[in-house]
Amino acid sequence: MLKSFFKIFFGNFLLGFAYAKLMVPNEIVNGGVTSLSLIFSSLTSLNITLFTNVITGVLLTVSLIFLGKFFFFSSVVSSVSYLLFFNLFYRLPFTVHTNIVVDFVMAVVLIAIGYYCCLSENSSTAGLDVFAVILNKKIPKISTSVFLRYLNITVLVLGLFSYGIRAVILGILFSFSFTKVMDILMKRGMDPRNLFHKTKRLEE
Repeated sequence: MLKSFFKIFFGNFLLGFAYAKLMVPNEIVNGGVTSLSLIFSSLTSLNITLFTNVITGVLLTVSLIFLGKFFFFSSVVSSVSYLLFFNLFYRLPFTVHTNIVVDFVMAVVLIAIGYYCCLSENSSTAGLDVFAVILNKKIPKISTSVFLRYLNITVLVLGLFSYGIRAVILGILFSFSFTKVMDILMKRGMDPRNLFHKTKRLEE
């Protein structure tokens, strides 16, 4: 149990850092809860935090109903730790920004690992990954990361007028890239021996 929560904290440490120091400075939008809240806010003129809180509450309720108590409580821990880490890194006066290509690759890797740490321990960041996990349980042939990818892309397309074409294209590329890396990690784990297992088997 302790090991699982440590892994969840570490995953959210990476997510908080990547979003605060790489995604926000480069204005890379990812079709998650924040992006969805921004769309609703632009349509209604209500505060974005209102929609963020409401959507997060709905997602946590859905996780409790469909995925069980452990998933719910670990998701609460995960979402709270993410907010703490994001706010911490966002306020700290340092930058890791270099250029868009390097930052993009760093964000892809860190966020993929962060999501992997949470989802592999039966936890969620209280984002759209909740729906991705539910859909994966209904249709196991399609991985959680693939469902998450298309959920994010759908949100980005819906928010075309809110973000602009550049942000949407960059967001779609990012969603495809990080979920692809996450899919590899979810299927083979973080053990380097597993990453090359298929290659060795083919050689034999």
